[in-house]
Amino acid sequence: MESRVQTFPGVAGAGALAAERNRVLRNTYWLLALSMVPTVLGAWVGIETGLMRLMSPGIGLIVFMVGAFGFMYAIEKTKNSAAGVPLLLAFTFFMGLMLARLLGVVLGLKNGSSLIMMAFAGTGAIFFGMASLSTIIKRDLSSMGKFLFIGMIMLLVAGIANIFIQSSALMITLSVLAIGIFSAFILHDLKRVQDGEETNYITATLGVYLSLYNVFSNLLALFGIFGGERD
Repeated sequence: MESRVQTFPGVAGAGALAAERNRVLRNTYWLLALSMVPTVLGAWVGIETGLMRLMSPGIGLIVFMVGAFGFMYAIEKTKNSAAGVPLLLAFTFFMGLMLARLLGVVLGLKNGSSLIMMAFAGTGAIFFGMASLSTIIKRDLSSMGKFLFIGMIMLLVAGIANIFIQSSALMITLSVLAIGIFSAFILHDLKRVQDGEETNYITATLGVYLSLYNVFSNLLALFGIFGGERD
């Protein structure tokens, strides 16, 4: 009996590896769920204080870029320490604040609350769909990451340009593309955890959170454009 593990070292090693992957995935899901709390709190503070309305779109963009990239850099530096989780939660509070401008516009519509719930439900459906798909697909998706990253950069550049162009058609196009790209990012990031390519649950949570944030905000923007009812 005592020689069983020694006789089949590969089996024992595979079992330990699978257990570690499951642990990282489980922690990622728990931290992702927890991150929704400060996000909602940040959005509520932003709406109640009107903080984002005090900033012009240009200033708001600068604050967003500096804050977001600053937080992401700090999170990556502390992902293996006790400060990693609090920093991630602080980041999600900041992202909630940044979402307040869009939420305020939608809440100004007659059916604003319904549109927010629709966007939330749609984001949840996409997440569960991609999470389920990640357990079914057996092929390696790591090569997909570079193309998604290029697409994300192009979206960012086009989005910044549209602040000055103010094209409704371009904004709608970018929102549709963003939903597709960030949905694929969810699949890609969860598959990396399941394949053992991502072993840090804080980094994994950060990636999936950013994708969910972008899916939600772009769904909400589209629902506001096409389904918004004005008084």
